[in-house]
Amino acid sequence: MSGTLVNFLAIIAGGLVGIFFKNRLSAKIQLTIIQGLSLVVILIGLQMALQTDNLLILLFSLVGGGISGELLKIENRLAKLGEKIKKDFQQDNSLFVQGFVQATLVFCVGAMAVMGAIQDGINNDPTILYNKAVLDGIAAVAFSASLGMGVIFSAIPVLVYQGGITILASWVEQFLTQAMITQMTATGGLLIIALGLNMLKITTIRVGNLLPALLLAILLSIF
Repeated sequence: MSGTLVNFLAIIAGGLVGIFFKNRLSAKIQLTIIQGLSLVVILIGLQMALQTDNLLILLFSLVGGGISGELLKIENRLAKLGEKIKKDFQQDNSLFVQGFVQATLVFCVGAMAVMGAIQDGINNDPTILYNKAVLDGIAAVAFSASLGMGVIFSAIPVLVYQGGITILASWVEQFLTQAMITQMTATGGLLIIALGLNMLKITTIRVGNLLPALLLAILLSIF
């Protein structure tokens, strides 16, 4: 679990640094920062999405995953969790929930979270998660400088998600093939692109409701 714990602490540390600078930056600078970060998020998503050689899997994963996510109301549940944390910690920042949801999705969607947690659990090798911790920490600085305290609390879902995979690593690893990882990565890439577009306020895609597409991509790649 050491990799996940370092990742957890890196997000908190990066978030606190961002909060420190947030009060010292003008609204225009904060906007420019989030726009720059959005472009980087889109680029990362493109690099991930282009790994696939089977567009049908992406298509059916997103359609089926979207239907499942809408029925499960994942986006609403994430937002409600953010609202509860906001209320419990008496935060009045209007961007709190947005920061929590967007940061959670960025930090949890992607192959590094899954494969890093598996590697940490099976081989006690947290290298991948240490690298992810550096990236997430830097992103947390930029996110929290624009979106506030909600970004710091996104460390909690990361701890639960990656920690759970690490604990179940020996069971998960025996089912994952390289093809599954590739399709999951590509599908996650599209979700990250959608998130970047949302951050730029170009779209209002309910990325949270598309999360089941990641599991569906794994299942479809079997066939």
